[in-house]
Amino acid sequence: MSEPDPIASAPPATPLQRHPGLRVIAMYEMVKTACLLLLALAAFHLDQQQNFEQLVHWLEHLDLTGSNALRWNLVSMLVDFGPSKFVAIGLVTLGYALLFAVEGIGLWLGKHWAEWFTVIATGSLIPIELYETLHHFSWLKFLMLAGNVAIIVYLVRIARQPQDSR
Repeated sequence: MSEPDPIASAPPATPLQRHPGLRVIAMYEMVKTACLLLLALAAFHLDQQQNFEQLVHWLEHLDLTGSNALRWNLVSMLVDFGPSKFVAIGLVTLGYALLFAVEGIGLWLGKHWAEWFTVIATGSLIPIELYETLHHFSWLKFLMLAGNVAIIVYLVRIARQPQDSR
């Protein structure tokens, strides 16, 4: 009697085993989630007049040699916003954090819907990123745009594969 073929009897590979890039993208989404949660907490903290005034005072007296224009632009922007708008900023930031968390958890778990969800969510922001990159160019913006386009291309290629061959 012949021995069973170990390859034929092995369980099918999960999407994460066949496509380790899904884990990388999932971790990237979770890092974005964590950063946005911290930003939301800061925004909610700045809605109190005392905390807001303290931040503006600190920025006004911060010694940034060679970056004074940036500092004064930031101070001006904060004063124009006022503390009341930081609640709205915090809520929008929490919304994006939730979106990225759903993407990251779904991809980590190897869910097919998460691949398409991430393609749609990330793709919907490409026009804004493209506009920002073209009108206010920086290498960081360009790299973020290129990275998000690469993520979309990668996920579309994976998501279009038949479910049984994944």
